[in-house]
Amino acid sequence: MAEREAGDIAAGLAAVRARIVGAARSVGRDPATVQLVAISKTQPPERIAAALAAGQRVFGENRVQEAATKWPVLRQAWSGIELHLVGPLQTNKVKDAVALFNVIETVDRPKLARALAAEMQRSGRRPACYIQVNTGEEPQKAGVMPAGADEFIRQCRADLELPVVGLMCIPPVDEEPALHFALLATVARRNDLGVLSMGMSGDYDVAVTLGATHVRVGTAIFGARATPAEP
Repeated sequence: MAEREAGDIAAGLAAVRARIVGAARSVGRDPATVQLVAISKTQPPERIAAALAAGQRVFGENRVQEAATKWPVLRQAWSGIELHLVGPLQTNKVKDAVALFNVIETVDRPKLARALAAEMQRSGRRPACYIQVNTGEEPQKAGVMPAGADEFIRQCRADLELPVVGLMCIPPVDEEPALHFALLATVARRNDLGVLSMGMSGDYDVAVTLGATHVRVGTAIFGARATPAEP
């Protein structure tokens, strides 16, 4: 990879970090309470390595299979990596996901929750879990509906003993994201959950002002996303 390309990634990271700092300070928050999750889906290992060289250690991937081809080697070369699954998880990929990821952000239905609980008990690995809430109630989008969120969270924690620590949402593209971030924060407070994964490249600064502890940013760091090759 060209030195200029690596420099662009480092500059993108610096710009995102600066906006996080500004947004946090604008509402009296400590910027250190906001974690940047660099979304590296479809990015080749050499571009991810450029972000690692610039000090980034927390990354998000959408697909278990894609992550499994990239991250074992990267983890051998770089220490302190925290890997988040931010895309939908199929139950037949649960074993691989539990083995590979530190955080699973997309727990969204009872069948998946049961599969995760069983695999964690079998393997002894317990990656942190976030419940994905479909704040826009979009039929085509994953996530538990807001009206059912409290009961699903209770089931995951009390009945299945999953390590649920927070919530995640992806607002509708054509609606004001602040309304959805505020809704997610309300559900989190009601359930005594301290982690809020919300905000992406177009709105992460707004999310920070409304309490995001994790923002998921890809394009603003890596540039336009490459189209993945067909399997």
